[in-house]
Amino acid sequence: MSANHPVRVALIGCGAIAPAHVEACASFPGQWEIVALCDIVPEKAEALKARFGLEQAVVADHAEKLLDLDFDLASVCTPPYTHAELAILFLRAGRHVIVEKPMAASLEECDRMLAAAADSGKVLSVIAQNRFRTPLMKLKRMLDSGLAGKLLHVQVDSHWWRGYSYYDLWWRGTWEKEGGGCTINHAVHHIDAMLWMAGMPVEVQAYLANTAHDNAEVEDLSVAIFRYADGALGQLTSSVVHHGEEQQLVFQCSGARISAPWRPKAGIAKPNGFPEPNPELERKLQEAYDAIPDLEHEGHAGQYADVLNAIRTGGKPLIGGEDGRRTLEFITAVYKAGATGQAVRLPLAPDDPFYTREGILARAVKFYEKKRSVEGFAPSGDITTGSDYR
Repeated sequence: MSANHPVRVALIGCGAIAPAHVEACASFPGQWEIVALCDIVPEKAEALKARFGLEQAVVADHAEKLLDLDFDLASVCTPPYTHAELAILFLRAGRHVIVEKPMAASLEECDRMLAAAADSGKVLSVIAQNRFRTPLMKLKRMLDSGLAGKLLHVQVDSHWWRGYSYYDLWWRGTWEKEGGGCTINHAVHHIDAMLWMAGMPVEVQAYLANTAHDNAEVEDLSVAIFRYADGALGQLTSSVVHHGEEQQLVFQCSGARISAPWRPKAGIAKPNGFPEPNPELERKLQEAYDAIPDLEHEGHAGQYADVLNAIRTGGKPLIGGEDGRRTLEFITAVYKAGATGQAVRLPLAPDDPFYTREGILARAVKFYEKKRSVEGFAPSGDITTGSDYR
């Protein structure tokens, strides 16, 4: 594709996250052009069109109606249960695809999406915009440098807060349509970052709970512990009941603690084994961190810049379909462990009962019956999309 022509985008799903995609495209004038908007509630698409002055964009109420239009990339921002169907539809039609998190509702769907991408030769990227935060990109570089030493323990706090009415929205709060609760739809960001930085563990144990939302089938709190092949351990708290929404990734290494937000600490042992500060290593860590340049574009804009480069060069995006699948595999292990009360070994095989959506629906823990359903909420300002880790 010529760099002289913008990449033409069809945006499918015009709900709460859609403005972030429009704003990301707008960050690169002349490089992206939104030519179509689609939502099963056309009024949402029309409102988005008016809000951002997208006068030339065609509005459609179903994705299939877009296939005759001339565009290069489909941006899928619909509820999770539709991701696989829509991504495969557009990949097979010869379009690149960006799909919002989570990639799909099951590993079987992920594998079909990956096969469609391979067959088409088109880019498939799964939204994980937090990788494109300067503090996380720097933390990744610091871990890779080995300056802090061998990784011993991972702590991930994915703390969010959502009120009772959050799960009244028609597709939220059910296994069938949302695919789970806070673990798959909130902690997914932190899980992606954790796996990107530390790799995939070999075993997961977990507890699931619904502590404050009896209008939802799914969990609003989960705690997982996991083990790596070399003996390192980790813990993950996924929540929509934590006031303050304080989020962090902490890596305890043999020489120092490094984290996002960035707060390096290093210690050495006194003769009696008790700790004392290691200011020399802390200074080296800080100097190395400060020497890493900030990202030019962050969040969704950073990911759109990365996908644009992949499309222009024929290369791979930083966050491809394989990355989205790996994140879902870890999440599936958490759900299986929480449902069975047993430790789950990774990887999960295609004959695993939790590999398919049907298998998950038959075995998932359903805490309450969803009794309330609204089509949408009145506009109330921006949504919260996570910490900037500064």
